[in-house]
Amino acid sequence: MPVINVKLVEGRTVEQKRAMVKAVTRAVSESLGVAESAIWISIEDMKPENFAQGGELRLDRK
Repeated sequence: MPVINVKLVEGRTVEQKRAMVKAVTRAVSESLGVAESAIWISIEDMKPENFAQGGELRLDRK
C-alpha cells in the first residue's frame, strides 16, 4: 500500500488538489502496478512563513 505525503504552500483550491490527487494516483498505480484503491495520499498545507527556499522565507519572496 503506497502512502504519499504532499506538502504544499497553502493557497491551492480544492479543485486543484482533486486534480493533483487523481494525477498522482494514476501515475503511482501505473508505475508500481498497484490498484488505485490501495494508494493513500496525505496533503499538508504549509503557511508561507513556515517554508523557505534559498535562505528566504516564502512569505518574503516577491
